[in-house]
Amino acid sequence: MAAAKLLQQGVSQAEVARRLGVHRQSVIRWVRELRKSGRAGLKQAGRAGRKAKLSAPDLQAIEQALKRGPQALGYETALWTAPRVARLIEQRCGVRYHPAHVWRLLGQLGWSCQRPAGRALERDEEAIQRWKKYRWPQLKKKPAGRAKPSSSSTRAG
Repeated sequence: MAAAKLLQQGVSQAEVARRLGVHRQSVIRWVRELRKSGRAGLKQAGRAGRKAKLSAPDLQAIEQALKRGPQALGYETALWTAPRVARLIEQRCGVRYHPAHVWRLLGQLGWSCQRPAGRALERDEEAIQRWKKYRWPQLKKKPAGRAKPSSSSTRAG
């Protein structure tokens, strides 16, 4: 409907596609439908593409399991991998996904690719900062001064 409004205001098809973040072919299809059936024709347009295999409650259940972490499901590490998430989806919802598609689903849920930082519990941040500020500059190699030209030149003088 937003496209119809913009088109009726005289906005170009390319600009409508850019503003709405859709492909220009979609706008062309909408223009055709507007001419043929008016705004009512656009309301009847169904969803494009294959229907999702996971419902909204399925996605919520998956997200809750993700928040509990992989260790709650018996994994040794706290790292979610695509194959682990694919296994989780299959166990909870009975739907098989290729690990590559799992990343798209995670993105849809607002999850991103991250790796937990492995840090020692005994870590002393103040001591580390002192070492970086005072000791490291003393140990760090300084660039050597420019060397004098070699006396064994290969050029004829």
